[in-house]
Amino acid sequence: MFPWQKKKTEAVEKRKNTKISRSIKNNVTYLEEQFLYGINYDFNSRELRGSTGKYHIFYYSTIVDTKQLDEHIVTPLLKTKKDHPISRIVTVGNISSVTNMGEVEKGLNAGSVIIFKDGLSEGFEVKIDDFKHRAVEKPDNEKTVKGPKESFTESLPTNVSIFRKQIPSKDLIVENISVGTRPAMAVSLIYARDLVNDEVLANVKQRIKDITVDNIRNIEILEQFIEERPTSLFPTLLYTERPDNAANYITEGYIAILMDNSSSCLIAPATIWSFFHSPEDRYLRWAFGNYSRLIRAGAYFITLFVSATYVAITNYHSQLIPIDLLLAIASSRERVPMPIVFEILLMEIAFELIREAGVRIPSPLGPTIGIVGALILGQAAVEANIVSPIVVIIVALSGLSSFTAANYSINHTLRISRFLFIVAASIYGLLSLLGAILLWVAYVVSINSFGVSYYAPATPTNKSARDTFFRMIMKKEKWRPGFLDPKDWDKY
Repeated sequence: MFPWQKKKTEAVEKRKNTKISRSIKNNVTYLEEQFLYGINYDFNSRELRGSTGKYHIFYYSTIVDTKQLDEHIVTPLLKTKKDHPISRIVTVGNISSVTNMGEVEKGLNAGSVIIFKDGLSEGFEVKIDDFKHRAVEKPDNEKTVKGPKESFTESLPTNVSIFRKQIPSKDLIVENISVGTRPAMAVSLIYARDLVNDEVLANVKQRIKDITVDNIRNIEILEQFIEERPTSLFPTLLYTERPDNAANYITEGYIAILMDNSSSCLIAPATIWSFFHSPEDRYLRWAFGNYSRLIRAGAYFITLFVSATYVAITNYHSQLIPIDLLLAIASSRERVPMPIVFEILLMEIAFELIREAGVRIPSPLGPTIGIVGALILGQAAVEANIVSPIVVIIVALSGLSSFTAANYSINHTLRISRFLFIVAASIYGLLSLLGAILLWVAYVVSINSFGVSYYAPATPTNKSARDTFFRMIMKKEKWRPGFLDPKDWDKY
């Protein structure tokens, strides 16, 4: 540990372990100095003089319920005639004793009111927090036709409440682990204790506890600290904003990870199949759900390989193309000055620019500008003989297919992999493209997510619900995922 790190750690520990004084004046002076009272506009320090003694309360006015503060704390302290303990005077059930300034600081930041009484070497924390947050709304990125329409909000208690409604069981455990120091934030692990694999759970806990950074504000940042391969193209944690989807995973033996300030949760461990399955697949009837999966599977193959295959065949294997189509391609490229691979890459990059612009532009204008921009750009490029018409069709097909991705994280994986395959196909045609695909698949198979193979249950094969490629009829799904080794495999 560096000297400056040691000094910082010692200062933090000293502040946390400072004992509460019997003198209310000393406590007030210390806290007003620590919280910059008078400068920090929403930090309140109030003296109360009742018939039973002198009290002092501290709180942040912006994160406490001021109505409860006045009715259940201030008024009883001022009006009580008997010298009862504070826990009997205050008419709020959630009250606890604090003995050092570290606990006081943590309570204030969590939206509690801290009460001191002159002559007592302890304080009292009253939880009446009222953090502002959005109401429960429909999910934006994971839309559904059938099924629940609720999404997570940025409030952790609200999200936990939604889970309790989804899975009303005493076996649903919500376990908090603190991460960071400036300030310490709670990470909630939600799991079914009668299903979860204890080794996987211990692995998740240990990775969170091993984090040494002083500030993590939400799960989007946390994900990058606990994933096994931060530089990998493939996400190893499933990111979802739908409580019903997360609840489905929990009842299979998975673990959900939540934090305040995040309107989504992480599911651990994750396999590659998790990113290709849509929550709606299970709400649709057997034939409809599998038909939807078949369409998406075809779209994924188009996204990854259509541009690369076009480059490989036209450059190196023109004998595979019917003569009429070959002559049509040749005539359309007659006045195009660039090689095919540059032509494809130029249009693919242009499509990515339009996509990115559509995301950043305000929502009423984004879709319109994206569509108009693509039409104008494609038509102008063809008329200027920069690209051939068939390339515009190929790139449009590839780009549109990428929008079928059921998960936002895997969408980026598909888009980046597409460029890798295009470059590989430009070297030795189908031979180099096949080599790139083999390396890509071998890399995917080598990945683990919290000790679980990323390609399970396809390899290694395990007893499971056989919901890998196509799902079975619900009545025939007898087993939970074998690769998780849950405590209860049988669903019946």
